[in-house]
Amino acid sequence: MFEENKLSREDQAKVDEYLQTGFNGIERRPFRPLRLLGVIWIIVAALGFISWYIGKQAGYL
Repeated sequence: MFEENKLSREDQAKVDEYLQTGFNGIERRPFRPLRLLGVIWIIVAALGFISWYIGKQAGYL
């Protein structure tokens, strides 16, 4: 059922040492999906307004 470790102790020690070097230790802000949704909505609304304005100026609307 459970698999044994695929790495030897020496290899696991190397992996653990690499992970502790700080290369992967960058602190990041938490992901905020509602902020992303808001930014996307603003961009889509702005592009829609620009296309509406161009269509109005060209006489299509």
